[in-house]
Amino acid sequence: MERGDFGNLRVGEFRPPNIKLPGSVTTLIPIAIIGLWLLWSTVYTVSPEEVGVILTFGEFTSVNDPGLHFKLPAPIQTVSKVPVQRQLKEEFGFRTLSAGVRSQFDTVGEESAMLTGDLNVAVVEWTTQYRVADPYLYMFRVRNVTETFRDMNEAVMRTVVGDRSVTEVLTIGRQEIASEVERRLQEMCDQYETGIRIE
Repeated sequence: MERGDFGNLRVGEFRPPNIKLPGSVTTLIPIAIIGLWLLWSTVYTVSPEEVGVILTFGEFTSVNDPGLHFKLPAPIQTVSKVPVQRQLKEEFGFRTLSAGVRSQFDTVGEESAMLTGDLNVAVVEWTTQYRVADPYLYMFRVRNVTETFRDMNEAVMRTVVGDRSVTEVLTIGRQEIASEVERRLQEMCDQYETGIRIE
């Protein structure tokens, strides 16, 4: 027997056996990516202060409470999260730049300058706090609900301030003005079906 000769097999000619995998790597990678995408687009979590509004092909289907939920993949069903437990606010006449111990504000003059009933100009700055009471109405009844809500605030405040003297606006009538604006604004929100509750 010659050196390096093992029967009919020579060491230099040795080849490992050809083992076939169930699928090639080029087909397994796309399948894994599609599987991960399906898993990612079907499982979602709703935070404790939110509700999940499910849309099927862009049409309202249902509202889900907080927790872990499943839906159909992304092109078929989508979820929009609406903060129903969080208190939201809109600022008028000013903007908060940074909140803290020493908060910083920026004034917006065109919103706060108002004509009173005795033809004086008063600078009225206010904040409206609200919650989303009905997520369906909030999302689907009014286009650009935040802008519409801001316009409603400004219209109601100008109407109420326009019925009073500058002395009432700046001193004794402030609480009465706030209550009147809150009542009228809630009536307008209900009339327009915004799904907003004034607080």
